[in-house]
Amino acid sequence: MIHIVLHEPEQPGNAGTIGRSCVCAGADLHLIDPIGFHLTDRYIRRAGLDYWPRLTVRRHMNYEEFLASCPGARIWYVTTKASRTYADVTYGADDYLMFGKESGGIPEEILSAHPDQCIRIPMRPGERSLNLSNSVSIVLYEALRQLHFPDLEEQGHLHHSTGK
Repeated sequence: MIHIVLHEPEQPGNAGTIGRSCVCAGADLHLIDPIGFHLTDRYIRRAGLDYWPRLTVRRHMNYEEFLASCPGARIWYVTTKASRTYADVTYGADDYLMFGKESGGIPEEILSAHPDQCIRIPMRPGERSLNLSNSVSIVLYEALRQLHFPDLEEQGHLHHSTGK
């Protein structure tokens, strides 16, 4: 199972949307305090719709507590400051994908301590960043693609008419 980690998230709408993506993808969501909203916030409920009750959410008081909860885990730090892209690495079934807060990303001291595990999403030069929930979806589904979409069912198939 892939784990999504939000380091000090600020926007309840993003958290709700990310939670919904986690439910659909079979991923757990980890929230590292401080977070900028209450977990009962109406914006989470609106963005997560009826998915939020089926989400496994783990809350951590700080980054150190988070690390202690997953000893030996491989964590990928998604940042605009990395040289490698998210598509340049090979993901494992129990990897953690960490994303920083909307206004500032993952703190520099965390990134500098793990340079080989920092990855980025390519963007046009001069642009600041993608929306947090979009970034999570991009990297999460690349990891799932590499793992051959474990435990996810195929919905429908597009059938092309042969004219007969």
